[in-house]
Amino acid sequence: MHLMSFSNLALPPEILSNLETLGYQKMTPIQAKSLPIILKNNDIIVKAKTGSGKTAAFGLGILSKVDLQKCYLQALVLCPTRELADQVSKEIRRLARSMPNMRVLTLYGGKSLRMQAESLRHGTHILVATPGRLQDHIERGTISLKHVHTLILDEADRMLDMGFFDTIVDIIKVLPTARQTLLFSATYPSTIAQLCQSIQKNPIEILLDTQEDTVDILQLAYQARESEKNEVLLALLRHYNLQTTLIFCNTKMKCDEVAMQLCDKGLYALPIHSGLEQREREEILLQFANNSCPILVATDVAARGLDIKDLPLVINYDLPSSPEIYVHRIGRTGRQGKSGIAISLFSHAQIFKLDAIEKYTQAKITRTEEASLNTTNNVRTVPRMRTLCINGGKKNKIRPADILGALTGKGGIAGDQVGKIDIFDFYSYVAIDYMISSQALNKLQQGKIKGRTFKIRYLETA
Repeated sequence: MHLMSFSNLALPPEILSNLETLGYQKMTPIQAKSLPIILKNNDIIVKAKTGSGKTAAFGLGILSKVDLQKCYLQALVLCPTRELADQVSKEIRRLARSMPNMRVLTLYGGKSLRMQAESLRHGTHILVATPGRLQDHIERGTISLKHVHTLILDEADRMLDMGFFDTIVDIIKVLPTARQTLLFSATYPSTIAQLCQSIQKNPIEILLDTQEDTVDILQLAYQARESEKNEVLLALLRHYNLQTTLIFCNTKMKCDEVAMQLCDKGLYALPIHSGLEQREREEILLQFANNSCPILVATDVAARGLDIKDLPLVINYDLPSSPEIYVHRIGRTGRQGKSGIAISLFSHAQIFKLDAIEKYTQAKITRTEEASLNTTNNVRTVPRMRTLCINGGKKNKIRPADILGALTGKGGIAGDQVGKIDIFDFYSYVAIDYMISSQALNKLQQGKIKGRTFKIRYLETA
């Protein structure tokens, strides 16, 4: 399918200008298929994997309809996890940079209900929330949904897997019936069909080919007994020697074991799963995104919401339980036109699973041998970047430019040695070239940011 230009759409000039600044010149297949329908105010059902550009599709649809003169809630996005809610909020804010006074609020558990209620009282145009926390605010009367004209269910299949069906139905009962409802799902089980039937009006279905989903991903498989897996994994990491690698395991315990074994071999790896505290998970994802953690070992739940633009390699240490999950996992690489590599480890007894995956994806998974790997490469034992944590954030009026200025000011470090800067309410994080990280730490500890002194430390979660 020919990829259309965003300029062909009926989007406001300021949004089109911002898209050009962001490098969004051509639409992805899912954007080209869904955006014209969304802009016509139709309900849609979209089956598409993460990384297909769906957030920009519904985000642009929302922004084209929001009335900035009315500071009340107009669009609601429901997400299954906190991580995905954060990711969606950030993307919508990026898309809305040219729209002054656009307010986007994120609500999820683990944060103070009172402080969230205070933010809601100040008004917002767009709300991104997890179902459970939104239901809390509805029950407490701290939120009004009466002006919502657009509802988006993102990763709807995952929300239903997590038991949110009844919660979603309860939320929808208090929404206006005259609204647009957009549903996005990686898979299409019968529960999704049931939900769509009850909450949408004549929805238009957009189903991307699974083969189209995986076309830019080289898929390989290595046979190994359980006792051989760690050896093969290490050989793979030495052979490819890439800056970032995501490894999937099926259990929390296996994530911890694999990460620890890699660290014992001198590699820098962190595990992430639902057994960790929310802030730990946020900080681990942040380190992986800013190149401070080259290897992330994750369960499927923890990897939801993970948005790394250039992730070259995904490894299935454990084969997933279904072909649908396999597609979702490997979709973390080969995103938005980039190529990627997906490697799976399997035992002789699991050959039938590979066959089922190939049949489902209509794509070849090349079986190959460990002997073909070049294991003489010296694998980098430290990350390229290191993250500094600053005990101050948005509530202290800190901006990225303030941190950058404090680092690169008089006698400071070079700007190209400073990486990604993330600002949260009470904390800020900055990635620094690992080789000069101690110099950066000293400069911030001995200096000031916006005329104030803040506590600075290395972010170490290993």
